[in-house]
Amino acid sequence: MRRAFFFAALVLLTGCGRKPDPGTFVMMIESSPTNLDPRIGVDGQSERIDDLIFDDLLTRDQHLNVAPGLAERWEAPDAQSYVFHLRRGVRFHDGRALTSKDVKWTFDSLLAGKVRTTKTAAYRYVDQVETPDEFTVVFRMKEPDAGLLWNLSDGAMGIVPEGSLNELGSKPVGSGPFRFVSAQLDKEVVLERNPEYWGGAPKIQRVRFAVVPDMTTRALELRKGSADAAMNAMTGDMVLTLEREPRLEVLHAPGTVLAYLGFNLRDPILKDVRVRQALAYAIDRRPFIEYLQRGFARPATSLLPPESWAYEASAGKGQHDPERARRLLEEAGYPARDGVRFHLTMKTSTDESTRLLAAVLQQQLREAGIALDIRSFEFATFFADVTRGLFQVYSLRWIGGNEDPDIFNIFNSARFPPAGTNRGFYSDPQVDALIEQGRRELDQQKRKAIYGRLQQILSEQVPAINLWYFDNVLVHSKRVRNIRLNSAGNYDFVKTAEISPD
Repeated sequence: MRRAFFFAALVLLTGCGRKPDPGTFVMMIESSPTNLDPRIGVDGQSERIDDLIFDDLLTRDQHLNVAPGLAERWEAPDAQSYVFHLRRGVRFHDGRALTSKDVKWTFDSLLAGKVRTTKTAAYRYVDQVETPDEFTVVFRMKEPDAGLLWNLSDGAMGIVPEGSLNELGSKPVGSGPFRFVSAQLDKEVVLERNPEYWGGAPKIQRVRFAVVPDMTTRALELRKGSADAAMNAMTGDMVLTLEREPRLEVLHAPGTVLAYLGFNLRDPILKDVRVRQALAYAIDRRPFIEYLQRGFARPATSLLPPESWAYEASAGKGQHDPERARRLLEEAGYPARDGVRFHLTMKTSTDESTRLLAAVLQQQLREAGIALDIRSFEFATFFADVTRGLFQVYSLRWIGGNEDPDIFNIFNSARFPPAGTNRGFYSDPQVDALIEQGRRELDQQKRKAIYGRLQQILSEQVPAINLWYFDNVLVHSKRVRNIRLNSAGNYDFVKTAEISPD
């Protein structure tokens, strides 16, 4: 009924629409980027748009391995040194040549506190950055850190011109495939192609990122033809409706964004591993994926996505077994009284999809004798409580951060809130040791074995429940072609896309 009503609204509220600009690709985004300085912006829109304006030292392949970027090659002569050899002939958008001095400045400005940013923590093991010549950069480490290469790749840290300070936030100057033109808060960001880009000039002349917070409005703009694309910005029902539009096309591919349930292990009920295991067995992912996500998702068995080189397929199946859930709860000392064993409180934001998730969880857990009480808050309040560890149960998403095994640091007992990210207060000496071992091990095959063991332990201990990975779904006008989606869900497809002539 809701989908039928929406389709009727499209027919009534839209006409033929204005003729699109043949040289401009209009992509709708839900919110403005907060800061286009790649050293500072950490929200999704900032990082994805920055990745078109700036180049990183390294990129990532389809298996989330690091690959050459501005650095065409690199080596690690010892466990605490990395040597990067830069491409020659690369220029910033203002014409300046990009050299090793710019790379050094980019990281020195963080480490010396010239630019205040939360990203500094990712480079806490960097001792100093050296520049033996114009095209060689050496990172000297305080101690081995296998995660450094990841933190130098694809959107993690774009290279900025030497001497750049906070002015880049509003007037970014990079060396990437697109140049910054203008930005208006809550309205748009406009880029134009860099015809001298070292990796080959994009085919599209201009990209306009139009800020459209309302989902229904985004759908109307697509149907009118006044916008070309929306990425991961529609419900499954909306996507299925727009798929019937003759001028639109839907592309979708497996993604890495993960929905999960978090637990507070200091809670007297949830500290018992049998209770957490029972919760995992009581949840059936199938109806969530089939009905709420309309099939645009896949079950998750690890914090890492299957595309990751470190993913361990045997670490958890996520099977639904309500009878086993009830047995575990009996063993844990929670008999059912009038059908209820105990109450849990789940905090959520006021977002509709999150509240729907909580409502279905409430129904599924009731079958195991668990009464789930739902408390909804405005997002800022909800997220502040989560980061301080003030909850029993909550649900959020990992966006990008779970693509590298360094993510397992969220289970490190040295990182409890308020300063750390171990929000659930999980503690296991063996897990701590494996996290540290994985960080210091530079051989990827040995690291894979370490992280495989780590995933198996976490699957048994259940400090959180991995629910599903969302697909990347792009709804776009058919005038745009040569689009290739990747698992990370970033805007790389703009680099190769073309607009068909009228």
